[in-house]
Amino acid sequence: MANDDDVLESVGPRLRALRTERGTTLAQLSDGTGISVSTLSRLESGQRKPTLELLLPLARAHQVQLDELVDAPPTGDPRIYAKPIKRHGTIHIPLSRRPGGMQAFKQILPEGYPGNDVEQKTHEGYDWFYVLSGRIRLKLGDQDFVVKEGEVAEFDCRVPHWFSNPGPGSAEVLCLYGPQGERMHVRARTR
Repeated sequence: MANDDDVLESVGPRLRALRTERGTTLAQLSDGTGISVSTLSRLESGQRKPTLELLLPLARAHQVQLDELVDAPPTGDPRIYAKPIKRHGTIHIPLSRRPGGMQAFKQILPEGYPGNDVEQKTHEGYDWFYVLSGRIRLKLGDQDFVVKEGEVAEFDCRVPHWFSNPGPGSAEVLCLYGPQGERMHVRARTR
């Protein structure tokens, strides 16, 4: 069994591996965590001992459990144990853990979400969603769609967009979010 010093010494290489695997720079990680670039560099090189105050925001930024930063992750079990995130009356269940790349979520939106405020937004990236149950109203630029159970929508997020659940009942949606330029394609066989 590893002693405490060995465990702490292994944190730096793990942090560097997570950051480089995701293609994130020290400056980007600093912006996302509020930890200075020099502190991040010293953590990764082992020149600074990790503390809970530093590891918590880093675990959040990398979207990993804290124990994955301080101990080797278990091997042989490919399952992801997702913890639902409740936000603005919705439930988001992460299905992948790869920040900076393609991310998959199951979202549960209550009937009437988000209310009557139709404010389209734009941002970098590409979105794809599949309606598992219920209906989703999607305003995409000047167009207005209702995406029903079993249907898919895909769009560039630089186009003004907004979505809601018009009901009846809650809607369950499988979502893939990708960085700008990374597109998801639905491949279907014709019969």
